[in-house]
Amino acid sequence: MAQHAITLTINGEWEQVVVPSQMTLLQMLREKLARTGTKNGCMAGECGACTVLLNGEPVNSCMVLAVECDGMHIVTVEGLMQDGVLDPVQHTIIEHGGVQCGFCTPGILISARALIDRNPDPSEDEIREALVGNLCRCTGYLRIVDAVKDAAALSRQAATL
Repeated sequence: MAQHAITLTINGEWEQVVVPSQMTLLQMLREKLARTGTKNGCMAGECGACTVLLNGEPVNSCMVLAVECDGMHIVTVEGLMQDGVLDPVQHTIIEHGGVQCGFCTPGILISARALIDRNPDPSEDEIREALVGNLCRCTGYLRIVDAVKDAAALSRQAATL
């Protein structure tokens, strides 16, 4: 089994990791780097629990090989909080009660952050479209969509300060 040394940035920190050819980004994050906020839901790219930002774009980390990430920038749910302050998407999903079991939450938070980064004032339809790859069995989506709307508003306010 071939091993590959890769270097990448995870949540702003450089990491050097040796990974086997077939190891996914999800497996590397959880097993090699103990970044367990990214969840292993289906290993088939269907549930969105493993969503991370790869060079600013949301991807299902179970569908990306770790070796493909050499030189790239990754943001996981652990990287959303800055200087001990919750990201607006983290704050509003708690405020709206958009979390129950919490298994889907890391992927939803990452997908929501990616949407707000590319579109600071998304419509409800755009929010729903951005979250289409994230399955939640507990809350339904009304509270989550409302939380993303409010997170977008908070992010716009913060950008004007």
